[in-house]
Amino acid sequence: MGADVQNDNFDDKPLNPHRYDALDQGLISLLREDGRASVSELAKKLKVSRGTVQNRIEKLVSTGAILGFTIRAHEGLSQDQVRAVMMIEVTGRSTSQVIRHLRGIPELIKLHTTNGKWDLIAEITTDSLVEFDRILRIVREIEGIIASETSILLSTI
Repeated sequence: MGADVQNDNFDDKPLNPHRYDALDQGLISLLREDGRASVSELAKKLKVSRGTVQNRIEKLVSTGAILGFTIRAHEGLSQDQVRAVMMIEVTGRSTSQVIRHLRGIPELIKLHTTNGKWDLIAEITTDSLVEFDRILRIVREIEGIIASETSILLSTI
């Protein structure tokens, strides 16, 4: 049971086994706080040159440590969306096949492997309950899935 998923946004690019030092980790931490921070601002906070920051960002992107840059929107902007988590049990050795099918469903925004009763946990976001119902049916019809349990997320605390 279970198979390795390289990362939570389903990117097929594997993480390069490069060693990341404290500067790389500090840069990633700052970018997590503000993905739009300027190179100058990052360099000042890290007490290194702009060139060093730019080179490190390029290295982190090319080695797969940074997969992309995004925003975090206020919860109120997406209040009409239906968000849920679905726990999935997979039969036998079909986890890789099931993951391939699930990766093709855009409404599944994250997919996690886990241990215990459930083999996978999928995070789902749709624009309506009708769309949510359609996605549940699609997932439940995937060959290799023998059980699932879904919980709609009501609010974030």
